[in-house]
Amino acid sequence: MLKIPLKKVAVIIGTRPEAIKMAPVIHALKAEENIQTTVISTGQHKELLDHVTKLFDIEVDHSLDIMRSNQTLAGITSKVVSMLDDLFQKERYDLILVHGDTTTAMGGALAGFYNKIKVGHVEAGLRTNDIYAPFPEEVNRKIISSIAYKNYAPTINSQENLLSENIDKSKIKITGNTVIDALFYVLERVESGGISIGEDILSLVENNEKKYLLVTGHRRENFGEGFISICSALRQLALNNSELEIIYPVHLNPNVKKVVHKHLSDLENVHLIPPLDYSSFIFLMSKSFIILTDSGGVQEEAPSLGIPVLVMREKTERPEAVTSGTVKIVGTNTDLIIKEVQNLLSNKRYYAAMSEKLNPYGDGKASKRIIEDILKFDF
Repeated sequence: MLKIPLKKVAVIIGTRPEAIKMAPVIHALKAEENIQTTVISTGQHKELLDHVTKLFDIEVDHSLDIMRSNQTLAGITSKVVSMLDDLFQKERYDLILVHGDTTTAMGGALAGFYNKIKVGHVEAGLRTNDIYAPFPEEVNRKIISSIAYKNYAPTINSQENLLSENIDKSKIKITGNTVIDALFYVLERVESGGISIGEDILSLVENNEKKYLLVTGHRRENFGEGFISICSALRQLALNNSELEIIYPVHLNPNVKKVVHKHLSDLENVHLIPPLDYSSFIFLMSKSFIILTDSGGVQEEAPSLGIPVLVMREKTERPEAVTSGTVKIVGTNTDLIIKEVQNLLSNKRYYAAMSEKLNPYGDGKASKRIIEDILKFDF
């Protein structure tokens, strides 16, 4: 029998969202006997990344540990590219997979391009068409798409964005979003008891008479006045709604942490907690009444749980959620945040109009579609 040669595939991750969304892809790759899979971590979000790799039982083969305090974007980029270039000189791969729009992903794609290695871009085609919103992610993902041998677009809209940039249709495949695969994986394990949730997290949502507002915020473009406006809205909402409990896992970045604690730490019904591991976050999300976020992934995950999402950004590269009605954009406008949260708290019909819509981001089988496509590659 003719033995099929192994295809060597490297998956590059560096941040928590990348690890979460690539975990189902890594599992699917490792299940294929004709693919040798290597996982490379740049360590861009090292403290947050370790929880995810343990949760999904992922073994990292190469850790680059690029981060230093007060590092610039240019510094991060140069380290990612140069360290991956060194690795690719020693170990040859047939394909590298990167995800989304991080500096890790962009640097990984560049290093692959410089070494003439095929690049697969998971979650390709998201656009705001504003290079500074989000910054630097909009430019990062455009660079990756132009390099990629194959772009795995989560939606039809993402495919259309790529086609409008003259990416050949043969280089695009619509797959759905792998974050839904990850969400279903973790929910099943939580519900079956395979993952235990700590008492400190359980106690936050134990009162059935309360309504829980889950908040996440970390975007660079909101640093400064943006976060002050967000905190002002949260403060007024907490003071005006005794039935409301606000849970805010605060990002470790000092630009976020200092402002949030300064403006909100004295309120009894505002719970400022450390960043959560993914399973705890998914559990809290499933218990929430409303989610207020500047995160991209949450916009994709929450609709599968029937939870309205208010997005604290001026633009989103996920217009499908806005169009479908599962998400509303509120930016960092204090009055608009308050208005939309109050409407959802008090108007059942308004709430149902968002919570009962179908998730436009997929069915939990995106990873399977990606692997099926990779197996067809001519290496």
